[in-house]
Amino acid sequence: MLYLPQQEGQGLVEYALILLLIAIALIAIVTIFGTQLSSTYSSITSGVIDAANP
Repeated sequence: MLYLPQQEGQGLVEYALILLLIAIALIAIVTIFGTQLSSTYSSITSGVIDAANP
């Protein structure tokens, strides 16, 4: 009898780990830069509103 290792689910687990790491990185980036992005968008919005209403 031949010994054939079963590695069918290994690729799926690796892809799941990669997606998990990407999700953690995105959450960290949004947490760190979230307030800065919010204030930047607010200033852009107020600038556009001021330019539209002379």
